Amino acid sequence: MTTASPVRPAYREVTDANGRVYRVGESARDLLGGPRLLMVLLPWVAMMAISVSEYAFGSAEEVLSSAHHWSTTDTFWVLGVWTVFQAAVAFPTGRLRERGILTARGATLTGAVLAGLGFFALSHAPNVALAILGFGVLGGTGAGMVYSTCVNIVGKWYPERRGGKTGFVNGGFAYGAVPMIFVFTYSFHTGNYRTVLDWVGVYVLVFVAICGWFLKDPPKNWWPEDVDPLQHSKQANDKALSKNPPAVRQYEPMEAIRTGMLPLMWFCLVLASGVSIFGISFQVPFAKEMGFGPLVAASSMGIMSIINGTGRGVTGWISDRLGRKQTLLLVVAIEGLSQFGVLWAGDIRSEPLFLFFAFISGFGSGAFFPMFASLVPDYFGENNNAQNYGLVYSSKLVGGLAGSGMGATVVAAWGYSGAYVLAGCLGLASAALALLLRQPGRPAARRVRAGSLQASSGTAPA
Repeated sequence: MTTASPVRPAYREVTDANGRVYRVGESARDLLGGPRLLMVLLPWVAMMAISVSEYAFGSAEEVLSSAHHWSTTDTFWVLGVWTVFQAAVAFPTGRLRERGILTARGATLTGAVLAGLGFFALSHAPNVALAILGFGVLGGTGAGMVYSTCVNIVGKWYPERRGGKTGFVNGGFAYGAVPMIFVFTYSFHTGNYRTVLDWVGVYVLVFVAICGWFLKDPPKNWWPEDVDPLQHSKQANDKALSKNPPAVRQYEPMEAIRTGMLPLMWFCLVLASGVSIFGISFQVPFAKEMGFGPLVAASSMGIMSIINGTGRGVTGWISDRLGRKQTLLLVVAIEGLSQFGVLWAGDIRSEPLFLFFAFISGFGSGAFFPMFASLVPDYFGENNNAQNYGLVYSSKLVGGLAGSGMGATVVAAWGYSGAYVLAGCLGLASAALALLLRQPGRPAARRVRAGSLQASSGTAPA
């Protein structure tokens, strides 16, 4: 008796007037064995688990300094190195995935192990050098592998409506850390820091590994079967596609660089991420120096993380209707202006105003990340998104150094007033750069006659 191997459904490859190929006919359930919503929910949970590495660190740094006898600059450089590796690993991880050497599952499981080891190193490292190696290098690499995989897999499964869903997943990287912010503020001390950090490492490892086990990329050029790839951008009632038309073609990384738009995104994200990391690193210490109590200090960071995360989902949804570039401009302008508000509230010792501007800062300081995650495939296509977005996201390694390590140096030299003024100016400069963004090839594409379409069909391999 023989059992026939399952046959994958037939698909067609449809080519539009610009030469872009769409693979249609296979449903997400055919490919995944379940709804494509799974490729939103599972990355979201993994992102929440990994977020403690960055967003709760500022709340833990005082105890870490006391327990390990580190200076404030030492602890901020630990976070700075973590940020460098978390950002730098995005491109090589994406390249290995796009070449089929590393699967989405493999990338996430590897990242889960490394991220967990990072917390164990932070707990038991006998000196700052080993803490930087363990948490900064290994933990940052692991977190970066998880982050980059979870963010760009969403756009691959939702090429026709990626803004809101990418923002939702990206938001988990911020508000997922809120419980740990309060744990590190109220229940974390030199008598139990090793136990707490070890359990956090286990938590990160287990939750990320479970989610990562089920992650899977779609085939190249895949397009959902229920959306006509040749008519989608013409549908007047589909604002997401009319405001954010798909890329004219699939760009390889070097082709994307030569358009000039990818380098422009890179510089824009350098400035925006530097301001964001600065706020994450220094808002709690600034609140304490201004004489605010631990509840206000922790609440300000908790509010910032919650709004940072929910703001990513909200702006993703808004960008589907208003347009990605327009939403990005709004977000980075708010980020820059809010730094002046945080400084002013601290200077006048107003706790309500401080919490209010923490709210505004949290919104602006995270919502730009899903905008870039959606703009990259909007401009350069989905097939090489893991690599192209990895290149853009690598700018965070420069922003991370500036925001944490260099931020500590600026605070020491100019005080919090000088540092917050500089951060605000850099945020506004990022908005100015975003004004120059435009989709490569789109003006020329509009002059192409709509009738020159071709289609070919085939059958998926068994």
